[in-house]
Amino acid sequence: MKLWSGRFEKKTAAEVDDFNSSIHFDWRLYRHDIRGSIAHARMLGRQGIISEEEADLICTNLEQLLKDIESGSINFSTEAEDIHMNIESLLIERIGQTGKKLHTGRSRNDQVALDTRMYAREETDQILQLLSALQYELLKTAEDNAETFMPGYTHLQKAQPITLAHHLMAYFEMFRRDMERLLDCRKRINIMPLGSGALAGTTYPLDREWVAEELGFSDITRNSLDAVSDRDYIIEILGCCSMIMMHLSRFCEELILWSTDEFGFVIMDDSYSTGSSIMPQKKNPDVAELIRGKTGRVYGNLIALLTVMKALPLAYNKDMQEDKEALFDSLDTVKKCLKVFTGMLSTLKFSRKQMKQSALSGFANATDAADYLVKKGLPFRSAHEVIGKLVLHCIKHNLSLQDLELSQFKEFSPLFEEDIYHAISLETCVNERKLPGGPAAETVKQAIKEGRTWLDNVLSNLATA
Repeated sequence: MKLWSGRFEKKTAAEVDDFNSSIHFDWRLYRHDIRGSIAHARMLGRQGIISEEEADLICTNLEQLLKDIESGSINFSTEAEDIHMNIESLLIERIGQTGKKLHTGRSRNDQVALDTRMYAREETDQILQLLSALQYELLKTAEDNAETFMPGYTHLQKAQPITLAHHLMAYFEMFRRDMERLLDCRKRINIMPLGSGALAGTTYPLDREWVAEELGFSDITRNSLDAVSDRDYIIEILGCCSMIMMHLSRFCEELILWSTDEFGFVIMDDSYSTGSSIMPQKKNPDVAELIRGKTGRVYGNLIALLTVMKALPLAYNKDMQEDKEALFDSLDTVKKCLKVFTGMLSTLKFSRKQMKQSALSGFANATDAADYLVKKGLPFRSAHEVIGKLVLHCIKHNLSLQDLELSQFKEFSPLFEEDIYHAISLETCVNERKLPGGPAAETVKQAIKEGRTWLDNVLSNLATA
């Protein structure tokens, strides 16, 4: 018999039980539900709403129930609908009437809000740990490649020479923002809704602040209607997940391109590649491609939940049961992708010689040639035109700028001198860009040092959160 069946004369249809039930996916909230229930029962006993002996009996049996679930000796019931009703029904089976007192002063509406917040907080911390592992790997790889020259691109056309370290640190900054967003999102997740009841609180003298402290929350919700109907924190974490996946996908796209014969910048490790069933020579970057593909899945979950929530009146509506599968799937996907991407990155082999050779072609030093003339007194627009004509000449004669004789340079401008060759060398083009944020080796090494300090502080603060 269902715990809410008092006013009903007929049993729900079997297909309705199955359709209405969420236990096949929300079972994973069992630890959070039991932890929340233990804190609630302790508070009921402290407040004299139930006796201390009853609270002890409830808590002791909930703790045993947790052990039984984790040992695999418990089978959840579809008829009990969800994880909350399953836990309560199992408790009542064990201790009878006292078990029925657990739900005093609360509703499944504030209970599920509590459970999902606790779950989201825990998962956020796991994602932050995985992101930090990726960040440390990026810093290590950047450190090893502070003087590995490569072309930088715009429009996927060679633009200016940079280093691999500088390129990798661009992704460090993207993932830094992802971590900052998650840390900020965590503040809004970490608000305790229990005590809001179905929508209007309760007449029982609950100590909400005590429960919040017991469960590690930083504050309590300020409006009971909002507390049970709010899913902003889930939408926000799905937004954070989408941004993480977007950055992973961009990185994967580059690695896929770089691993082609046309680029030849990187060699994927065998342990993070697959082969072809028909073409024996193939080594496919399937891990990177799957991460790129799974990005759309996470985006879809975000859009799905935004669509579910867009027209719901206050307070709780059953539509909101759809939040959990989107949340679970996105968090699972992001964690798997971060873990496998970090492993893939740690095993990559970069073809430094090929990268440097590519940086030397495609006129990536043309801007520096123009800047050379500017420093000799020519206005930039005039210098731009001179170098544009010089590049066109080189294209027609299959030459690079560094192939030209000084006399050929002088045909385009008398300002050119022997020092032009130093000005357009890869080393000069990269290492003279010393401004903060630039690719010069000394600047990138400083950025790596600062990034490591920042990351160490984030993890230290997270450990005490």
